[in-house]
Amino acid sequence: MIAVVIVVIQIVLIPRMRRRLIVLGRERQLTARALSGRVGEIVDGIGAVHVHDTSNYERADIAARLGLIFKIRFDLYQWKFMVKFLNNFLAQLTPFLFYMIGGYLVIEGRLDVGQLVAVIGAYKDLPGPMKELIDWDQARQDVQVKYQQVVEQFTVDGVIAPTIGALTIEAPGPMTDPLSAIGLSIADDGGALLLDRISVQVKPGETVALVSTATGGAEALAEAFARLNRPKGGKVASGAHDLLELPEAVTGRRMSYASSDVFLFQASLRDNLLYGLKHAPLTSVTYDGAAADQRRWNIHEARRSGNPDHDIQSDWIDYASAGATGPHDLFEAVRRVLDAVVLSRDILDLGLRSSADLTRHTELARRIVELRAALRTRLEHEGLSGLVVPFEPGAYNKEATIGQNLLFGAAAGPELADRALAANPYFASVLRQAGLDRTLYEMGMEIADQAIELFADLPPDHQFFQQLAFMSAEEIPAYETLLQRLKNRAYEAVSENDRAMIVTLSFAYIEPRHRFGLLSDELMSKIVAARNGFYENLPPELQNAVERYDPAKYIAAATVMDNVLFGRVGNNHPDAPDRIRSIVYDILDELGLYAEVLDVGLDFNVGSGGRRLTGGQRQKLDVARALLKRPDFLILNRPLSALDQRMQDKVLQNVLEEARRDGHSPAIVWVVTNPAMGMMFDRVVVFDSGQLVEDGTHETLLAESGIFKELLS
Repeated sequence: MIAVVIVVIQIVLIPRMRRRLIVLGRERQLTARALSGRVGEIVDGIGAVHVHDTSNYERADIAARLGLIFKIRFDLYQWKFMVKFLNNFLAQLTPFLFYMIGGYLVIEGRLDVGQLVAVIGAYKDLPGPMKELIDWDQARQDVQVKYQQVVEQFTVDGVIAPTIGALTIEAPGPMTDPLSAIGLSIADDGGALLLDRISVQVKPGETVALVSTATGGAEALAEAFARLNRPKGGKVASGAHDLLELPEAVTGRRMSYASSDVFLFQASLRDNLLYGLKHAPLTSVTYDGAAADQRRWNIHEARRSGNPDHDIQSDWIDYASAGATGPHDLFEAVRRVLDAVVLSRDILDLGLRSSADLTRHTELARRIVELRAALRTRLEHEGLSGLVVPFEPGAYNKEATIGQNLLFGAAAGPELADRALAANPYFASVLRQAGLDRTLYEMGMEIADQAIELFADLPPDHQFFQQLAFMSAEEIPAYETLLQRLKNRAYEAVSENDRAMIVTLSFAYIEPRHRFGLLSDELMSKIVAARNGFYENLPPELQNAVERYDPAKYIAAATVMDNVLFGRVGNNHPDAPDRIRSIVYDILDELGLYAEVLDVGLDFNVGSGGRRLTGGQRQKLDVARALLKRPDFLILNRPLSALDQRMQDKVLQNVLEEARRDGHSPAIVWVVTNPAMGMMFDRVVVFDSGQLVEDGTHETLLAESGIFKELLS
C-alpha cells in the first residue's frame, strides 16, 4: 500500500513539475536562436560597427541577451535538479518507511523478520541513483569538452586590442592633423596587390576626388582610410599616429565612411540612420521595484561573467555630434541630411503608406479632419473633385471594392482581414440575414467564369495579372477546378469552404474598374444595409478586430494616406495617384504636418539587410548616416553607384554643401564613379594598376593630357 501511494505521488507530481522544464527549454531555444541571428547580423555588419564606434552599444545588446539566456538556464537547472531531488527523495523514502513500519510490525509479532528483509531486498534500488550520478558526471565532462572546443574555435590571432574599443563617454577633440598614406601597400585575400607603395596626404578641410581605372586601387585606399583593411606594407597615419592604433572613440566619431556595399540592420529607418551616433550610454535609467532588482541582478551576473554591464536601455545617441542639443531638435538635423541625399520624399511616401503610432503622433490624429478638408478644398479649387470618391456612412462607394463597402472600416486584426472576411462565421451570418449570401456567391461564380475565360491562357508574368485583383496567376488552375466542380451544384450543397472561396472573389470587385456589369442599385442598397447590421450586432470578440470609418476621427488601423483621402481614388484617371500624391505633399507642407508624416516614415522597418529598400535608397541612407555625424574626415567609396549620373551629381552637390553647414569644414575623400565629377573637388588623385599616377587640380590634370583626360573622354 505504501509503495502504491508513493508511486501515485510520483506519477502525478513529477510530470507536472516537468511541464515547467519544457517551457523553460523552449524559451532557451528561442532566445539562443535570436542571439545566434543577432550575432550573425553583427558579423555581417562589423564594418559599420567599427566605422561608427558602436561596438559598446552592440556589446551591451549581446550582454543583455546573454543575461536573459543565463537567467533562463539558471531557472531551468534549478527546476531540473529540484525534480531529480524530489524523485530520488520519494524513491528512497519508501525503504525508510519499510524499515520504520516493518520494524514496528516485527516487534509487535505481526510480521516475520525474513518477510521484512525479503521486501526490503526486493525494493532496494541502489543501481538507479548510482546510474543517475554517473550519467550526470558524464554529461558534465561532455560539456567541459564542448566548452573547450568553443574556446579554441574563438581563440584567433589578430583580435583588436580591448583598448581600441574601450568605452569613452567624453567626446574626443577634432582631428586636426592630415590623413596620410605612407608607402602603403594593400593586398587582397589572394595576395594580389591593390595598392603598391603609394603615398598621399589629405589635409583637414580639403576635398579630394579619387579617380581610378578598372585596376586602379582607389577603393582600396578609401577602405584603408576607414580602417577596413590592414596594410601589407606601409601605414595610414593621422599626423604622427598610426591610424590603426587610434581608439574607435576617435576614428568612429571624427571620421565617417560610406560605400556602395551597404549593410543595414533589421530595424527601422530611424534606428539605422542614428546608428552612427550610438557610441556610449549617455544617460542613467531609473528603475523601480522588480525592474530595479532585475537590473542589479543583470549587472552582478555580467560582471561575474566578464561581460560589459552597459545599459542597453540608456540613451546612446550623441546629439552634439549631429549638431543637436537633445531629442527635441535632432529631427531638424535628420531632415537636413535626408534632404541632402534626396531621400526625404521616399521616406514621406513610406510614411503615407504606413499606419501611424498614435501614442507618438498625436498631432496627426488631432488634425486629420483639417487635413481631409484641405484636400477636398484643393481638389475642388483645381476642378479635380472626381479624383477621389469619399466614404459616406449611408452611401455605397463605387470606387471601393464590395468587401470594403461591406466592412466600411479598417481591419485591425487577422479575423476580418483580406480573405479571412468571407470565412468569418459572424460575417457570413450577416450576409445571410441581408439576403446577400447567395447573390455574392453567384457573382463570384460569374467573376470566376469570366476571369478564367479571359486570362487562363496568358503567361503568369503577363501585365494583365497586375490589374487582376480577384486571383493571382498561380490561383487560376485551382479556381478552374473549383468552378468545374461547382457549376451544376445547388447552392445548398456547396461546402462552407468552397462558398468562402467563391464569395471572396466578389469582395474584390469594383464596377468602374472591372466592368462586368454585376453591380446594380438594388445590390448597392443591400450592401449598405448589411453594413449597418454588421456593426449593430458586432460580437465582443470582434469589437477590436475592425475600426469603423468615421469622418470625424483618425482610423488607427488604416494607413496615413487612407486617412487623408478617406475615400478611394477614381479608376477612370490613370494619373490620379500621382496627382493626388503631389497635392497631399503640398498640403502637408502648408499645414506644417510634413515633418510629422516624415517621422512616421522613419518608423518603417527596412527588413533583413535593408532588403525592403531599393539599392539606391540603401546607398542614400548610408551616405545620410555618415553625413549626420558631421565628421572631420568624410570618406565616401563609390557611395551612389546604384543611382543614375544626374542623381549622383545632385546628391554630390548637396552633400558638399551640407557638410559645410554652420561653418563646419570637413575633409572629404570621394571615390567617384565618373571622372567628370572631379570638377567639384579641390584635388583629383588618379590611380592606375595600384599606382598613384596623377595628383592635382581638375584644371591642371586636364592640361597635362594624361590618364585623367583619357578617362574623361
